[in-house]
Amino acid sequence: MVIVIVSFLTLSSVGLFWLLLRGSRRQQHHTTGREFGIGVVIGAITDFLDTLGIGSFVTTTAIFQATHYLKDERKLPGTLNTIHAIPTAFEALFFVTTVTVEPVTLISLVFAAAIGAVLGSEVMVKLNQRRIQAIMAVALVLTAILMAAKLLGWISLLGVANHATSLRGWPLVIGIVGNFILGLLMAAGVGLYAPCMVMVYFLGLTPIAAFPIMMLSCALLMPTSAVNFIRRDRVDYRGLFGIVLGGSLGVIVAATVVKSLSLTALSWLIVIVSLWTASSLARAAVRQKKVVR
Repeated sequence: MVIVIVSFLTLSSVGLFWLLLRGSRRQQHHTTGREFGIGVVIGAITDFLDTLGIGSFVTTTAIFQATHYLKDERKLPGTLNTIHAIPTAFEALFFVTTVTVEPVTLISLVFAAAIGAVLGSEVMVKLNQRRIQAIMAVALVLTAILMAAKLLGWISLLGVANHATSLRGWPLVIGIVGNFILGLLMAAGVGLYAPCMVMVYFLGLTPIAAFPIMMLSCALLMPTSAVNFIRRDRVDYRGLFGIVLGGSLGVIVAATVVKSLSLTALSWLIVIVSLWTASSLARAAVRQKKVVR
């Protein structure tokens, strides 16, 4: 199974890179050395943080806005998907090949998220996205507080072993349903990483198991979106290849750091990522409220 996953991720990454080269030539874009260098720095920072569980889209958007790096804001969604698709494949490759997760658990949770994401655009458009973001922000804050209390030894309510590498029975069903819902929520601007890390933690899996599950989920989804954006010329190629290179290097460094963390350190990382994501969701909900008014 690992060989199949590695082969698929490798072929999809090579194919996407070829499409990016064609798209760049079609737009007759010539990247300067300065743009390439800035791109390497942006990619290294954002995908380093992405590998730690802090989504790359939020950090990249913040950098783009602060530096006015993107000339056409309408190309932001397409640019985000294309520049991070290949580094995300690197993340998935690293964790799938180095972290042991029982195949049935890995594949069922990954495909549940993929199916949810495909259906999300149809389902979530009918719901109040601002309210969903606000609810998820509150839920992540409460979860982070509970996890921190457990790690500090204040409560024993969450006394799960957190050493398992597989799910069976009802925990597996809950995991599949949960990841399907998280896939749906991606269309409402709720990133998969933090909620998936929390769910895996509470289901009793070892915290490191969340990384191949969430990285592979996104690595399967992003190339499809990226291809559509490239075909419609909704990608800004300024420094793009530098971002891809820097992002891939950032992934290698961060993945090595994550792999060497202890169980306790990984649990605290989940707490931090949950609070960061909650803050991002709260800000997004506030922005949407202002736009509605």
